[in-house]
Amino acid sequence: MTNLQSSGIDPGQRRLNGPQTTGREYRNLSQPTYAMAQDDDVTIPMRDGITLLADVHRPAEPGRYPVLVAASPYPRQIQNLGAPAGFIEAGASDFFVPRGYVHVIANCRGTSGSGGTFGFFDGQERRDMYDLVEWAAQQSWSNSNVGMIGISYFAGTQMEAAVERPPHLKAIMPIAGTFDLYESATHHGLMSSGFLTPFLFMIGMTSGQTNKLWRSKLLDAMRALLLSPGIHKKFESANGEAAIAGLKVLLKLHHDPHPWDDLWRAIAVEHPFRDAWWEDRNLLPLLDRVEVPVYLGCDWQNVPLHLPHTFTAYERLRNSKHLQVAMMGVHGLAWPWESLHIEAIAWFDHWLKGQDTGILDGPHFRYLLPEAEGWRTTDAWPIRETVHQAYALRADGGLSKDEEQAGSRTYMNLGGGLNRPRPSETDPPAFLQWTSPALPHDLDLVGPIELRLDATCTAPDTAFIAVLQDVDENGNAISVTAGYLRASLRDVDEAASKNGAPFLPCRIFEPVPIGEKVSYRIPVVTNARRFRAGHQLRLYLTTDDQNTDRPALLEFRHASVGTSSLNTIFSSSRLLLPVLV
Repeated sequence: MTNLQSSGIDPGQRRLNGPQTTGREYRNLSQPTYAMAQDDDVTIPMRDGITLLADVHRPAEPGRYPVLVAASPYPRQIQNLGAPAGFIEAGASDFFVPRGYVHVIANCRGTSGSGGTFGFFDGQERRDMYDLVEWAAQQSWSNSNVGMIGISYFAGTQMEAAVERPPHLKAIMPIAGTFDLYESATHHGLMSSGFLTPFLFMIGMTSGQTNKLWRSKLLDAMRALLLSPGIHKKFESANGEAAIAGLKVLLKLHHDPHPWDDLWRAIAVEHPFRDAWWEDRNLLPLLDRVEVPVYLGCDWQNVPLHLPHTFTAYERLRNSKHLQVAMMGVHGLAWPWESLHIEAIAWFDHWLKGQDTGILDGPHFRYLLPEAEGWRTTDAWPIRETVHQAYALRADGGLSKDEEQAGSRTYMNLGGGLNRPRPSETDPPAFLQWTSPALPHDLDLVGPIELRLDATCTAPDTAFIAVLQDVDENGNAISVTAGYLRASLRDVDEAASKNGAPFLPCRIFEPVPIGEKVSYRIPVVTNARRFRAGHQLRLYLTTDDQNTDRPALLEFRHASVGTSSLNTIFSSSRLLLPVLV
C-alpha cells in the first residue's frame, strides 16, 4: 500500500495541530520527498519466544533509512486515525515517513495481538524494548540508526529502552512521560482513580479488539472524516487524557478481567505504599544508565500525570550525551499528538542523519510562561533568578507574607456509609480557602512549590489535597497546580529534600497522632505562570475531591481515604512560592 500524502506546516500539506518549534530557527531539515508504504502485523520475536506485533510505515522506495520506534499498549492500527483520544500518541506517520524515516508502531506484550501478558511498565517490558530496538536495527529497510518517539505511554517505553542501553539506540524524545508508575498512579498515597480506573478499562477493552474492527471500512471512513481540515483543526485544543478521565461509559463496557483487573487491584488494594511491586516499575534509580541524547518536555497543565516526571528525570539523567527540555503552555500538547513535529525532525535529523539543523543552538532548557509572551531560555533548573517566598495561611482566610495574628481554621471530611441524608447547616465546611489581596503588579512564578502545613486531625489518617488557583477580577478561578498527600505517608527524606521541594519516599506507614499538631511538607507539582496585576492567589484545601464541585486538575480525582475527621489548619502553615525576581 502506497500514498504520496505528507503532513506539515507548509502550503499543500495536511496541517499539523499544535506548536511545532520552541522558537529556534532551523536549517537543513529533511523535506517530504518519499511516497509511503505500510506493512501490517509484522511479527517481532522477543528473547523469551513471545512475539510482538507492529505496523511498519516506511518509504516506498527501496533503501535503508533511520528508524523511529513507537511502542505502547494502545492499538497500533489506529495511531494514524486522527481522533482526539488519549491513546493516539505515536506521532504522524505521514510527517516522518515522507521525510525519510521508517515509523515502526508496535504493541507491548499482551495488547492488540502481541503475545504474552501485559505488565504495565515492569522489568519484562524494559527487556522487550531492548529487543524491539535491536530488531528494528537489523531489518532490510533500516540503516541501523534507531530513535524512539511518541508521548505519554510511548514516552515511558522510550526511557525503558534507554535504561537497557540497546547498542543501536541513538536518541529519544520522551515528551510527557511517566518514569515512575507510583508517582502517576498514586499521588503520595492517594490513588488517582479518576484516571487510572478508566485507563485500565480502556486498554483492556481495546486489547480485545481485532483487525475486524481496527482495519474496517468504518474506521477508514472515520479516518477520512477526522483528518479533513475543518474537523481536524477543531482538535487543536483537545486533551485526550482529560477525556479518558471523563469517559464513565468505559466502566460499563466489557473487558477481559486478566490482567487488567489484576493490575487495578494491585494498585488500588494490594500495594498502598512503595514496595517491590512498585520498584519493578520505577525507572528513576536506573536513569544514570542512560547515555543517549534525551529530549524531555511537557505542558504545564499536565499536573496530575506527566509533569512531575519531567523534573525528576531531568535531575537524574546525569550521563546522557545531551539533555534538552521544552516546557509548553496551554494546548502545547493536543490529541492526536502532532505538536513539536518540526522540533522532532530537527532533533532526529541531527542525531540519526548527522545533519546540522540548529537543534542544539542556545540554552538547552526552553519554556513558555503561561499568561506571558514568547519562549524563554535558561541554562539551569531550577532557575537561578527565583526566590522562594513564604505566604502564611492566615486565620482570617488571607494568604499573605504576614501571619499577623496566630490562629487556626477547621474543616470537616466525612467518610461514606454514614446514613445521613444531607449536610447540616451547623457542619464545618468541607474545604478551606486562603486568598491573597489583589496583586499590585504581575507576579511570575517558575519552579518547585511546597506547602508546609501545621495541622491536627481527629482520625488516625486523612488526606490533604491542595490546589493553587489564579483568580481574576471577576472571581473566576483557574486551577494552576496541586499537591497531594496521604497523612500516614508523611515521612520526609530530609537528605534528598530541598527548600521548596520535599522528597517523600512513601514507604513508611505511620498513623496520625489524634489531636496532636503535626507538621507536613507537601510537594506541590512544579509549575510556571504569570499572575497578572489585579488577580489574586488562592490556595484551596480539602481531603476528598470526589465531588465534581471540588477543583481537580484534568478532572483527575482520587480514591477517598475514607475516614471521617475534623482537620484544623494553623496559621503557622506556609505556602512557599518560587517568585521570579
